[in-house]
Amino acid sequence: MPDDIVLIGPVRAGKSTIGRLLAGRLQYPQVSLDEVRWKYYAEIGYDAEVARTIRAQGGFLALVYYRNLFAAYAVERMLGEHHDCVFDFGAGIYESHESFRRVQRALSDYPNVILLLPSPDRLEALKILKERDAHPPQDLTFDISAYFFQHHTYYDLAKLTFYTKDKAPEETCAEILDCLGSPGKYRPSGDSGTVPP
Repeated sequence: MPDDIVLIGPVRAGKSTIGRLLAGRLQYPQVSLDEVRWKYYAEIGYDAEVARTIRAQGGFLALVYYRNLFAAYAVERMLGEHHDCVFDFGAGIYESHESFRRVQRALSDYPNVILLLPSPDRLEALKILKERDAHPPQDLTFDISAYFFQHHTYYDLAKLTFYTKDKAPEETCAEILDCLGSPGKYRPSGDSGTVPP
């Protein structure tokens, strides 16, 4: 069973920051899907020029849908290529049933898939996330934060959930490590932590 930690959640949930802290404490590499996705996208035909045209004609939301065609493959490749890591998955969701099932299968042997949210109250959590995302894309005419936040992806993939409101990132890091136990001796998910809503 992998000892990797996988952090998921919406934009500005703290995945990169808390991932960096966890990686430092565990002496694991941190692997961010937002940084490695592009080489995997290219392997199956992602075209940056097509992406620019789609965005110019359809806006940021259209670009998100184009990228979604490549998202499941990138997750599969990242997990296959990296081990004993702290992963942060970016804020993506998996729009098609096929893509979601592929990601779900890829994560099925990972007990430490952690959803980060500001609050267990969804309206409060969304308000906090919007306040943190002060500069959304200018060509975005759709409340993508609310859509991502309410999408089933995060809740169906998560095996543990941690809430970060009124906590320093170091506090959340310590809570996660306390819940999971020592590196290499993590308790199976469900023994502690919070079950996702």
